[in-house]
Amino acid sequence: MGEVRFGVHDIAGVRFAISPLWETVVSFSAVSDPGRYAVHLPWITSVRALREDRALARRTAPLLALTTADPLRADVPGFLTPPPRCPLAEFEEELAILLATGAGPAESAAPAEPAAPAEPAEPAEPAELARLADALSAWWEAAVRPYWPRIRAVLEADIAYRTRQLAEDGIQEVLARLHPALSWTGDRLLSPDLPPAVHDLDGRGLTLAPSAFAVRCHLLTAPGPTPPAVVYPARAVGTLWERRGARGEGLARLLGRSRARLLACTSSPATTTQLAARTGLSLGAVSQHLAVLRDTGLVTSHRYRREVHYATSELGDALLERS
Repeated sequence: MGEVRFGVHDIAGVRFAISPLWETVVSFSAVSDPGRYAVHLPWITSVRALREDRALARRTAPLLALTTADPLRADVPGFLTPPPRCPLAEFEEELAILLATGAGPAESAAPAEPAAPAEPAEPAEPAELARLADALSAWWEAAVRPYWPRIRAVLEADIAYRTRQLAEDGIQEVLARLHPALSWTGDRLLSPDLPPAVHDLDGRGLTLAPSAFAVRCHLLTAPGPTPPAVVYPARAVGTLWERRGARGEGLARLLGRSRARLLACTSSPATTTQLAARTGLSLGAVSQHLAVLRDTGLVTSHRYRREVHYATSELGDALLERS
């Protein structure tokens, strides 16, 4: 049983983040173990041929050796998956952090089975780290980036749900309900998935990172002041690879095909750029249609930094269900 112990100031330092680097590393492992990642079989089927491409296989060979060596030990070495530091980090930003810090001391990710605890990962030599970074970049570009808007939408929807829960029930309820394997007791977050030790936050706070490819919870740590992160399986991952066909003809006749399609695509929060990529509409057309949908109360919008995210309202959800 692993424990994360909170101090007086750590609750105020709880935040959410998304890590494209983590998803890239673990998605690579998923292709080698489709039974464990059955929910991702549609994606695995579509990208499995990529692993057989000779050029890509050569570039990703260093990653293959690390992530499939022993399924009873850590899923991936800890230096490959540093804790995310930015709520909406880009893959390239996280890769730069890996290159800057990955050669130093690091702890391993949580063990796959409590009976076989993982040992600390050996630091990577600079040359090895460069090869691993190239392998990660190759896999990201080939297998993850084309699907990232869809994956990110599911992760952002999870965070939106948790923040609403925070507003209604408080942070203790959020921590207690993150995942069935996690429980909140006193000043500690407990889980058999976490490394078997007591991990003090020491005022650094904690990052909570939903994951599409995680099948259990993980603790990511790094030396220095960087807050550790608990990675947990995101909600509604089962909807990730659903075919998104057209909704009922009645809804299309009511709203028009483009607006009906946009409404369906905002069932999870998305920006205008993401919606344009999903629907094939121009950015201008997406903005005009969203303005109409928002004025009629079918979608809502909220701003985070420079991005505006759109999501269906309760009325919009009811209309989609009826259609």
